[in-house]
Amino acid sequence: MATNEELWAMIAEERLGLADLFDGLTEAQWSVPSLCEGWTVREVAAHLVTPFGQSLPRMMLKLASYRFDFDRFADTEARKNTMSGSELAASMREHKDYRFTPPGLGPIAPLTDVVVHGQDVRRPLGIDRELAPDRARAILDFLASPKATHGFVKRGHLNDLTWRCTDLGWSSGDGPVVQGPSEAVILAMVGRSVAYGDLAGTGSDVLRSR
Repeated sequence: MATNEELWAMIAEERLGLADLFDGLTEAQWSVPSLCEGWTVREVAAHLVTPFGQSLPRMMLKLASYRFDFDRFADTEARKNTMSGSELAASMREHKDYRFTPPGLGPIAPLTDVVVHGQDVRRPLGIDRELAPDRARAILDFLASPKATHGFVKRGHLNDLTWRCTDLGWSSGDGPVVQGPSEAVILAMVGRSVAYGDLAGTGSDVLRSR
């Protein structure tokens, strides 16, 4: 099991990788629809930089102004961000070590967030990415836990299925098997249906029906 310091190091690497990606995007690529419904690549990047430089009390005050509707808060803040592509990249790089976590979840939450959102932009842009085994395992263990229902996994979405990664030897759950590469399994666990085509097993049909 990764320590918190190891998780923060992974987060820093992910942020730097996204900063490099953002630096190379054309204006057309910034406008490509992401895997996040209603958001372009630019809005996903804007969402990722939203917490930077803000304390937990300040974030909670902002959330309170949205009546603690996190989805509305995230959507509005991402859409009203006016940073340029180079500024978004610079912010990712400057804040690679920024340590904000949702209450009670720890660094595994921002690691999951940055990895999933990284794929939300890479897949539509046609950029292949193989996840490092250490961070894939950490994220998978988190997503399979009850804590992940706080903002990451829809309640009941994983139930009565065996989730298995063909590249890691990782599995969780009980029931018909849903299996595939760890990147696709992670995306499927958080509800990105685009990854379903990369999965196999008798549980795949059950998953698609949910």
